[in-house]
Amino acid sequence: MSDNPSFVLRSIGEVVYEQRPIPEIRDDEVLIEVKKTGICGSDVHFLVAGRIGRYVVESPMVLGHESSGVVSKALVGAKVKSLKAGDRVALEPGATCRVCEDCKSGHYESDEKLCDNIVFAATPPSDGTLCRYYPIPADICYKLPDHMTLEDGAMIEPLSVAVHAVANIGNFRPNQSIAVFGAGPVGLLCMAAARALGASRVIAIDIVPNRLDFAKSYAATDVHLPPAPEAGESRIRYSERNAKLLMQTLGVAERGPTAIDLVVDASGAEVSIQTGIIIAKAGGTYVQVGMGSPEVVIPVTTALTKELVFKGSFRYGPGDYPLAIALVSQGKIDLKPLITHRFSFEQASEAFQTTRAGKSEDGKGVIKAVISGPDVSPDDLM
Repeated sequence: MSDNPSFVLRSIGEVVYEQRPIPEIRDDEVLIEVKKTGICGSDVHFLVAGRIGRYVVESPMVLGHESSGVVSKALVGAKVKSLKAGDRVALEPGATCRVCEDCKSGHYESDEKLCDNIVFAATPPSDGTLCRYYPIPADICYKLPDHMTLEDGAMIEPLSVAVHAVANIGNFRPNQSIAVFGAGPVGLLCMAAARALGASRVIAIDIVPNRLDFAKSYAATDVHLPPAPEAGESRIRYSERNAKLLMQTLGVAERGPTAIDLVVDASGAEVSIQTGIIIAKAGGTYVQVGMGSPEVVIPVTTALTKELVFKGSFRYGPGDYPLAIALVSQGKIDLKPLITHRFSFEQASEAFQTTRAGKSEDGKGVIKAVISGPDVSPDDLM
């Protein structure tokens, strides 16, 4: 093994292991020995398509951003007071400038609408965390309680996406109801976050029955399997029919105690977005966290006559990581059932292939695959 073996995307579909130098750090940074990394859909998309929107892979890039690790005894910045060598941490993989107006106001999630100088792991041209050593500002490393595993730590990144969408953007409160479209990792974690925050009802919507079965066993109180489209049926007509069926089947009203306070779409599918707007409570909130087609048709008259609050949710912001860790630490969210597949660092290509296929060779469906760091056994969870 080299000093810093790294899993590198060279071009579309081409990944290799490269020997990279050990990174140098600034006074406010620490060097992390990366131990566990979850595979995100964006990682797979860069591998398959070489781009996401305006982010294009134009030079070799280390993949991975859902990570946890240990502060290396080799390098701790001179100004770092909050961490010491050996600390187990979850990594928030986006370093911002900290001095612009948006950072100072507490909004730094996006380099398109907020901080213009964010450096986000595994987003071109920045390298990611699938390596032995990763440098990162100490203030975006979060200590893990002793009873939380490093696998839990890697899962804090997607959980923070969910916490941001539900608690921060959606302003979700105890005894409210939520409907979540898409029972993939982020959708499931949105359900778990809402349940942990005291939801009275959590409705999961997905087109895959076994995903709904898992959602019901994990965090959902109710599930809805949309009907098949009819021949010649437009998307908006289908969404209206789907919404009507959901509301009739599950006893959902547009107003009153059986109405849905918050709708979160974690699928990005146009019909899910349309259906979500239709079923949302009058005066309720709709949050878009799933990325799909960049342009969709929405029932705008329905949205405006309901005075629906429509918000976008991107990544995470101030307070999301600490809240995510607290919910797991207190036993209100269990992340372990979501990790369905584990791989060694040498099996990273297989891990990506399995995630892309949606199941392993034995037919087991993938929810979240985790890759261990170099020289770390997949069986070593701590």
